[in-house]
Amino acid sequence: MDQLLIIADQALLDERTAWLAALAQERRLSDNTLEAYERDTRQFLAFLTRHLAAPARLKDIDNLRPADLRGFLAARRRDGVGARTLGRGLAGLRSFLRHLERKGLANAAGAAAIRSPKQPKSLPKPLTDEQALLVVDAGAQLAEEPWISVRNAAVLTLLYGCGLRISEALSLTPDDFGAGAKALRITGKGGKTRIVPLLDAARIGVEDYVRLCPYALAKDQPLFRGARGGPLQAAIIQREMQKMRSALGLPDSATPHALRHSFATHLLAGGGDLRSIQELLGHASLSTTQVYTGVDSARLLEIYDRAHPRA
Repeated sequence: MDQLLIIADQALLDERTAWLAALAQERRLSDNTLEAYERDTRQFLAFLTRHLAAPARLKDIDNLRPADLRGFLAARRRDGVGARTLGRGLAGLRSFLRHLERKGLANAAGAAAIRSPKQPKSLPKPLTDEQALLVVDAGAQLAEEPWISVRNAAVLTLLYGCGLRISEALSLTPDDFGAGAKALRITGKGGKTRIVPLLDAARIGVEDYVRLCPYALAKDQPLFRGARGGPLQAAIIQREMQKMRSALGLPDSATPHALRHSFATHLLAGGGDLRSIQELLGHASLSTTQVYTGVDSARLLEIYDRAHPRA
């Protein structure tokens, strides 16, 4: 018999089953997420049963205090569980408690009052200078249709040469590239506008694309088009990058967004100051941009270990 059947009241188990079924049918969560939520709530019920010295019941869930949930998180942390897993577990418990609250069976306020575990900041994974240039060049060669090859190269050049998010590049219109334009006015997250210098390579790439594109490009409509003439979707560029990774032997971290990371990292390595890079990227806070100092330091240490005679 499943251990959970012994340590939890059947009414509570039935509600948990109904919640998981609703997540699968209504929210359409992935199988991996559902398995994780099932495991997290099973572990919580096991903890609660040990804590209460009796099988967990709906009444016990209704009487949960923030201290009970903190105790569970602390126990998991002692078992060596990391912050990401703890955060996901807390998210699952909150979802389960909200399910019970909607049915009048529990109060979810206690879980809502707990701050999620602070997540470790993972360093961005930029490409090297050589890899970034290889990607841009490959974008102009791998597609079967010449105009599509030129389109891909223009988009990738904007990501690497101007530090744009892919959504920002795909929202550009012909109007943004006026005669002799030297800069782009980009509207990013939160409606924040910034001015980004337009490199000659990026401008020429766009001009080549406009010349070869078989579709009429209205001045106020999206500049980049898909094969059938509709607005180009980010997923298409992501698939093109996947082909390039295979063709060029690049790591899985070589994504369109990695070109934006590469833009920032290479600027910093070349002597750019953080405040200017913050403005170019459109970051609201300098602390967001400071993560690139960690990347640059990591690259320096890697070079030191590989090249220094005392390493």
